[in-house]
Amino acid sequence: MEDRYQTGQRSGRQRRSRHRTGRGARRKCRVDFLTVRRTPPAGMPAIPAAPVRTCIGCRKRASSSELLRFVAIECGPGQFRAVPDPARRRPGRGAHLHPDSACLALAERRRAFGRALRLTGVLDTGPLAEAVASATVTEPEHTQ
Repeated sequence: MEDRYQTGQRSGRQRRSRHRTGRGARRKCRVDFLTVRRTPPAGMPAIPAAPVRTCIGCRKRASSSELLRFVAIECGPGQFRAVPDPARRRPGRGAHLHPDSACLALAERRRAFGRALRLTGVLDTGPLAEAVASATVTEPEHTQ
């Protein structure tokens, strides 16, 4: 037995595989780091895209900078207020809406506020309607 281990012979069960396995299995593969692209491929934008969100009124996707984010604040047991969050810093689940009165009316008609914010109580949209009204005066309307 000692001679077999010293001469490098293997028993019948210890056959050498043709394919390397284990830690050194892929050692022959090399990566050439000089060929890594530093510029985006043709057709791709050079700057990263802004996050895309869906308006709960018209259900169109738009950049988050074009939409108004709002959150629900609890003002009593089972009563909530939709408060605009233009800085996008308030805690809680938020939803997005075009700053357009048509999208606000469509969201109210479809009862989308409860689904988007996952609420079961009554939601007061007064502060949100004021923010949308003031935003539509300063900004042009989006096309639907």
